[in-house]
Amino acid sequence: MQKLRRTMMYVPGNNPGMLTDAHIYGADSLMFDLEDSIALSEKDCARLLVYNAVKSMDYEGMEIVVRINGLDSPYGRADIEAMVRAGVDVIRLPKTETAQDVTEVEKIIEEVEKKIEKEIGSTKMMGAIESPLGVINAVEIATASKRLMGIALGAEDYVTNMKTKRSPGGIELLLARSQILTAARAAGIYALDTVYSDVDNEEGFREEVKLIKQLGFDGKSIINPRQIGPVHEIYAPTEKEIDHAKKVMKAIKEANEKGAGVISLNGKMIDKPIVERAERVLELAKMSGLIKEGE
Repeated sequence: MQKLRRTMMYVPGNNPGMLTDAHIYGADSLMFDLEDSIALSEKDCARLLVYNAVKSMDYEGMEIVVRINGLDSPYGRADIEAMVRAGVDVIRLPKTETAQDVTEVEKIIEEVEKKIEKEIGSTKMMGAIESPLGVINAVEIATASKRLMGIALGAEDYVTNMKTKRSPGGIELLLARSQILTAARAAGIYALDTVYSDVDNEEGFREEVKLIKQLGFDGKSIINPRQIGPVHEIYAPTEKEIDHAKKVMKAIKEANEKGAGVISLNGKMIDKPIVERAERVLELAKMSGLIKEGE
């Protein structure tokens, strides 16, 4: 069974209260940030806070992701070493533009794993694509390492580089979203959408979540606990979708028992894509707690 990554919530690494309480809100993953949300004067302090939180807190099995500073900064290597030693699940690379960006971080992760006798490959990676070059190289990035569990869009830097700004409809992000999503699917990894920064505009947020779900994204990076509920609600299969999926799987079972070569439901042929969609609906319904295992 795949892991749910509908919501990955940013948590500033310099905020002890948020580091302590972030897991109670029910996001699928927590992303402790050591990069953009942290002032230069607080980088070392934030790293130490996150390290101690991960080592000492019980996050009840929740996936812990840490966004590090880039290796082009004085902080990146120290971030990697501390987070691998802390035992985080995923290290998220900022501003990933080439496959080399991935392999350079991977090399350091492996060095630390060997040093502390941690299982090689157990620390996963995620790449944030935030520039036109990164979008162009999305396939190479997505396939650069077996450690890579996903790639994500970072929209603010991308639209700035494209000499535009974000709009309510998001037309300026369509190419980047499509390229990143296609690369992730080709590589067999997760694809997460960018943040929606206007936390008071729930209607606009919901429309964007509906769009990225329709495109095929696995989930969304979020910045506020209030955004968790709408994402999970929109990603949950409807009763109608679940019922149809069950009927598809029942029709397949009955046809197989009879040895029938052609499978149909309500006069419509059931082919492989329909079966795969039905399986995905039922899997998501189980993972969302809407139906029980075996239903």
